[in-house]
Amino acid sequence: MKTKITLLLVLTMLSFTMHAQYKVSGTVSDEDGQPLPGVSVKVLGTSTGTSTDFDGLYSLNVKKGDVLEFSSVGFETVSKLMDGSAKLNVTMPTGLSLDEIVVTGNRAKPRTVLDSPVPIDNISVKELQSSGKVQVEQMLTYKVPSFNSATQAISDATAHFDPADLRGLGPSRTLVLMNGKRMKQSAQIYLNGTPGKGEVGIDLKSFPTSAVKRIEVLRDGASAQYGSDAIAGVINIILKDDVDYSEVNTHAGITSAGDGFNMGIDYNGTFNVGDKAKLNLSLEYYNQKLTNRAGVAHDAPPTAPNAADYPGGSADPDFIRDNTYYGNLVDWIAENPEIGMIVGQPDLKKKSALANFSYPLGENAEFYTFHTFTQRDGRSFAYYRAPYWRPDVQQAEFITAFEDFQGYHPTFETDIKDNMNVAGFKFDLFGFKTDLSATYGRNYVDYTVNRSVNRDYLADHGTSPRTFHPGGYAFSNFVTNLDFSKSFNEQVSASFGLEYKKEYYKGHKGDEISYYGGGSDSFAGIKPAEAMDVDRSNVAAYAGLDYDITKALLIGAAIRYEDFTDFGNNFSWKINGRYKIGDNAAIRASASTGFRAPTLHQRYIQLTQYIIVAPNPDPQLQGTLPNDSEAVRGLGVPNLHAETSQNFSIGATAKFGKLNLSADIYQIKVDDRVLFSSQIKPLDGTLDGSDPVEQILIDNDVLALQFFINAVNTKTTGMDLVADYNVPLGSGKFGANLAMNFNNTKIDGAIANPKILADNGYQIFDHREELRITDARPKSKISLGLNYSVNNFNFGLNNTRFGEVTVAGNTPAALGESAPDDQVHSAKIVTDYSIGYDFSDKFSATLLANNIFDVYPDILHNGKNNPNDLRSANGRFQYSSEVTQMGQLGTNYMLKFTFKF
Repeated sequence: MKTKITLLLVLTMLSFTMHAQYKVSGTVSDEDGQPLPGVSVKVLGTSTGTSTDFDGLYSLNVKKGDVLEFSSVGFETVSKLMDGSAKLNVTMPTGLSLDEIVVTGNRAKPRTVLDSPVPIDNISVKELQSSGKVQVEQMLTYKVPSFNSATQAISDATAHFDPADLRGLGPSRTLVLMNGKRMKQSAQIYLNGTPGKGEVGIDLKSFPTSAVKRIEVLRDGASAQYGSDAIAGVINIILKDDVDYSEVNTHAGITSAGDGFNMGIDYNGTFNVGDKAKLNLSLEYYNQKLTNRAGVAHDAPPTAPNAADYPGGSADPDFIRDNTYYGNLVDWIAENPEIGMIVGQPDLKKKSALANFSYPLGENAEFYTFHTFTQRDGRSFAYYRAPYWRPDVQQAEFITAFEDFQGYHPTFETDIKDNMNVAGFKFDLFGFKTDLSATYGRNYVDYTVNRSVNRDYLADHGTSPRTFHPGGYAFSNFVTNLDFSKSFNEQVSASFGLEYKKEYYKGHKGDEISYYGGGSDSFAGIKPAEAMDVDRSNVAAYAGLDYDITKALLIGAAIRYEDFTDFGNNFSWKINGRYKIGDNAAIRASASTGFRAPTLHQRYIQLTQYIIVAPNPDPQLQGTLPNDSEAVRGLGVPNLHAETSQNFSIGATAKFGKLNLSADIYQIKVDDRVLFSSQIKPLDGTLDGSDPVEQILIDNDVLALQFFINAVNTKTTGMDLVADYNVPLGSGKFGANLAMNFNNTKIDGAIANPKILADNGYQIFDHREELRITDARPKSKISLGLNYSVNNFNFGLNNTRFGEVTVAGNTPAALGESAPDDQVHSAKIVTDYSIGYDFSDKFSATLLANNIFDVYPDILHNGKNNPNDLRSANGRFQYSSEVTQMGQLGTNYMLKFTFKF
């Protein structure tokens, strides 16, 4: 402990010298050398700025170490580090380059992509929009090869959040920032059989996309700089602050199947508030309709009643009733071969706003604040309750007459509210750039189940509600940061700071009938005993030092100490280096340790839900028990503690004229990963209390249970390659971007299976859960984007290759081995095309066709000849919900209009 404190003190001993101001001036021009008037010139992180005049000239008072940001409509933003030179001429390019300044990954001194000792993607809003997607998580999926996300189907509330991650390491191991401030986790924990099962991510639908200026993606471990969760990397969403024009975008689209209609409109603009302050305002409304890609069910055909089995023969009233029902059922199945299923993207309505405000307080200080609020209403669907699955509801003749019963289809509806509120002061304190801030964030989800039945209540009372309010969850945090940074000279820069964070997690109970007996069919209500209101806090101190030993050689180090009230402390470190080869090439490397604190959700969640429990074909009640419950402790499961990681990477960057290249290889070892266990259920399929584990199931009135445990070590290795090229071509401009990621995750060592479970033959980590970690995300992704602008036309062609994924079979397999009925889904290439026309510099239209060749994932084995193959639920699912490539949307078209004023 004394050593750690000494290291912190050594790295935080900074001198108290003031930075002198000087005037910088120059000309801003385009790539043809023509001066550009009206270019915004601003000191990054402040409201100090100016604009170029008619001849492209500017002048501004700056300090050494400041970053000047040059931005203009139709051009890529350019950032330049102030080195004391009084003259600076700037060329505004049409594409990103290695000269772009980035702020993520280094708290002391902003650096260019080329100069950075770690790999960083700097993605402009223009490049994000060229993906043809409307939500940030989908934009990143098609622009960052190591990032993955896709809409989930038939996965309860998970269908409304879309788990996303970097490098296939799960949603919990990617840290997301907004303007450098930690975003809160979502209230929803992913409990169904999707990628990221058992984890909690960031809700990337929680802000208007029109507010995004650019996104920086740090593809390296960064816990020593940012704390928990930054094992796979960091995504920093940079907000617009000062724009030349207000902008309105409107779009509408539909799939080639005629469903999934969507439309949206957004706004962004900057307002002067008084003489100094600026307010950037973003608004968004988005509405999407459901899609359906259900398969043809292969349930056993209904059996016709035999008149001989009835006392009155064919004239018996019961025979007449049953025979009429049989005829109606046969007709219904013929008309509905998918047995009523709806499998696809959910209905969604989104209303979102973000306000970003800054007010200068003299020459060297600024007050800033930004606030975002989003409300989303969604509707997805549970399994259709086929009439032969619910004979008790049919017998009650509650929904329809017996002979007319066709089952029912519960909906899963969400009301999601999300807000983030940040306020802070930036100022100089004895030569330190100081940032004092407070952040509050909250994500809330409330559930409604419609078109359902509580079967136990119906049996006891002869009636049942059809609408239930099963309760919901809320997660919030409050974070206070005090950050200091300073460049002593051209060689040495340092940073240090303190952080205090308080997290709150609350589950509120449902209405009484929603949890009566077995609860509402599809999602049982949260019982009073399952509701919770818990919290924890942690304090952290960090420090970092960069030393440019020469103009070519940079060495950097960072350390961070954190102490949590619920599990203990962690000390993380990082070292990195970069060596420049001339002015246009560099090699780089880093090594670090990291950690991820178990979430409050993983520690305290408790609920029962209807889910497929093999070998039953229809959903059954399963229990999720909290880590600290007597039942889970009775199984020998210890208290959750932090995951830890070791990260190593080495890479190179180079610039050859207009061609920019970067390549990095990496290894990430994660120890004691928090695992959401496999289903613990009767080994022989019969729940009779024959062993201590079955008795726990009986005591909790469930057929299966799951829990959280630190149990798995993994090793992930991979490579990233990025190349972009932008040149004049004929009378226009041509650009190309190639990005690749190759990624492989393996289980490293034995599974920590508690003794009482192992002794009775139970496994907490089966073959299906292994593949969910190692093979649910593509092992490779390659993206090639081409664009050409000529006269007023803009053309874009993007090809994205999603690598193989594997769906687990039902045959048990040893760790690291394949099962004979595993299904490998082949790689798929998705092609997107766009054509745009600028009617003027303020009005444009774009037509986009995504997935123009209508590519879908491989079709699942339908189980027709194997009734125990439940992956497709007897054919109801054409495509797996357990793995993710590019989703199940098929071809879709969108028309977009942009208006500036």
